[in-house]
Amino acid sequence: MRRIKLTHLILFVNVMIMLLMMITRLTSWFRNEAYLLLSFGAQYGPLVARGEWYRTVTAIFVHGGILHLLFNSYALFYFGTIVESIYGSEKFFVSYLLSGLVGNVATHLLYYRSVSVGASGAIFGLIGMLFILGFKRETPFYARSITGYALLPMIIFNVVYGFLPGSNINNAAHLGGFFTGIAIGYLIKPVPSIYSRRRSTFLAWRTAAMLLGALVVYSFVMLVFHSAV
Repeated sequence: MRRIKLTHLILFVNVMIMLLMMITRLTSWFRNEAYLLLSFGAQYGPLVARGEWYRTVTAIFVHGGILHLLFNSYALFYFGTIVESIYGSEKFFVSYLLSGLVGNVATHLLYYRSVSVGASGAIFGLIGMLFILGFKRETPFYARSITGYALLPMIIFNVVYGFLPGSNINNAAHLGGFFTGIAIGYLIKPVPSIYSRRRSTFLAWRTAAMLLGALVVYSFVMLVFHSAV
């Protein structure tokens, strides 16, 4: 039986949340778009500071519209598939979530009063992993053309564009996720943990992935039952 890729599962969750938002927009009355986003888990500094920390998790899976979802879905499908194939599902998922979380913490500090959503911080974490991978000895030969300096033009373009007035891009999340991905990519090896010689290594990554998965579920439960919005 073919194993389901976590990249595809995350894409499915993102699309389902967008569909629920669209249905809610059509069937319910909301004061404004920001209120709808907050109801589905967007991050907003004052609410996070009030105790709704779980928004730093839920915001990773919420998007601000169809175009936002399409752009991030394309990037996640492309980079996520590559990273998951090189590092394995457990390392991919842990890296993805940690990058998104660090990016959202940076957002909380630098864009405190902005409503923030999207997976771009987590995606930039994947890009950071592939960027640093291009400078490591153990880089797989088939990944040379999609790692290291090959990614530099795209990275520079996105960061510069994000600083332009009116771009409405969260560079705090981008850079926070990117540098987290670089740090993770520097520390771990580009092989799936399942191929590790030590079973304890595989179990550690599997446990970390399951705990983070549980954190995502718990965060949405908290949003439903404890959100002030």
